[in-house]
Amino acid sequence: MHPRVLIASALVAGVLGVAALSSTDILSISPVRDIQGGTESPSPYAFTGSFQRPESPRPDDHGCGATLIAPQWVITAGHCMKVLDQTESGRPELWQVRLGSTSASSGGELLSVERFVKHPGGVRDGDVALMKLRQPAKATPIPMIDKTPAVGAGMRILGWGMTCDQLEPKCFPDKLREADTQLQSQDHCSASIPDQELCIGAVDGSVAPTNMDSGGPALLKNGDSFALAGLVSGPGDGPGIYVNVAAFRQWIADTMAAPEKFVPWQGAPIEGAAQIGGCSGSVVRPPATKDTDPALLLTNGHCVTGDLPAPGAAFANRAELQKVVILGTEGLTKARATTTKLLYATMTGTDVALYRLDKTYAQLKTDGAKVFPLATAPAKAGEKFTIPAAHAQRTFECTLDAVVPELREAGYTQKDSLRYQVGNCDPTHGASGSPLVSVKTGEVIGVHNTGNDNGELCTQDNPCEVVGGKPQAVKDRKYGQQTSALVACLAPGSEFDLNRPGCSLTKA
Repeated sequence: MHPRVLIASALVAGVLGVAALSSTDILSISPVRDIQGGTESPSPYAFTGSFQRPESPRPDDHGCGATLIAPQWVITAGHCMKVLDQTESGRPELWQVRLGSTSASSGGELLSVERFVKHPGGVRDGDVALMKLRQPAKATPIPMIDKTPAVGAGMRILGWGMTCDQLEPKCFPDKLREADTQLQSQDHCSASIPDQELCIGAVDGSVAPTNMDSGGPALLKNGDSFALAGLVSGPGDGPGIYVNVAAFRQWIADTMAAPEKFVPWQGAPIEGAAQIGGCSGSVVRPPATKDTDPALLLTNGHCVTGDLPAPGAAFANRAELQKVVILGTEGLTKARATTTKLLYATMTGTDVALYRLDKTYAQLKTDGAKVFPLATAPAKAGEKFTIPAAHAQRTFECTLDAVVPELREAGYTQKDSLRYQVGNCDPTHGASGSPLVSVKTGEVIGVHNTGNDNGELCTQDNPCEVVGGKPQAVKDRKYGQQTSALVACLAPGSEFDLNRPGCSLTKA
């Protein structure tokens, strides 16, 4: 499979939080390039849209391009749906499309998405999806080509893709960009699929789509107007790889005409998994809290913004704003919130961060978001638990193999770490910060934080256990950290106090 230009924020690898790229979760970063060789669009295209969803790392929520092809239907790339792989259709609650504006953040029409349908072929054999809008757009849809253009045909490409390779505001353009280029032969995109995909852009890559241009259009000049020829699917060897719209005309027509049909999700539920920055997390509720208390979000200490807590140190009660998205069973957004304060974070003794949110437990209940009770007792060997991981887009089923007295990694030391049994429990880097949820009680007993990637001793992404004073490591072993000690440090009203009686966490 050739890599795709995907939507998501950077994943966090191991205990130190180094960004790791994944073909299923992260923007595929090739040499940095925006829609080069062109300019900011001088005027809007009524049919061109910004597909926006809360999981985007951008303030404007832009994640992909979209194009209006019927009054109530837009088309984009299948991988832009970014839901569980087996979920071919669904009803997202917070997805929107802004049509007919050069700005991703203002103007035009902002329309809610009623439902989506992905092509059953998946990214490899049909990277295309349709979204039905909750109401018809005022704009005029664009016609689609009905046959593949000849090599050399002129193309206009559009997009709000990133202008540099950091997930930071400076790299997120608000204005639509465009460039005129041409259809190249398949030889210039060796990973593309003949007939199903088009190779569009400059041979040297100087004009091509980039991250967050996914699903955006390639337009063929059609007399005095345009026709939709392609959708950005992924980077090529120079030009971009676009879905050939002509190859999917029949599926598009059949899908728009067919009665609503959903393929039910058959896997383990991912309900309650949360996304925060490049990490996963969960909303937890300690005992004795009130419905009116601000809700708390749990993740890893290595998931905080800015500098990480130094070995032997911690952060406490500092302002930190991060977007939080809480998922439903099938990986669709259920609720959104914003952190208002980092109550506590450390990577010494354990690897946890606890945030206070701008929503109460009662408000999240109204939103339909799942909240996990926070266990008050340490986890014990033999416990069965699940790991619902937002960025990994799946739930891992696990058993606690052992409680490890001392675990070291890159200068940090954790105590009573949780080692998983080998088997189906193999969380990826994208699972950092995910909760360990007891099968028996439904409580969060820990948080996933690291694993040994290549068998090294005590280095970054290669934690080691200390036995009898000697470090030892086993490749592919995975670990979580205890979280029950947080409870003793919490005060009424979702406040945090390291000086409370019984609070044994590393001091700030």
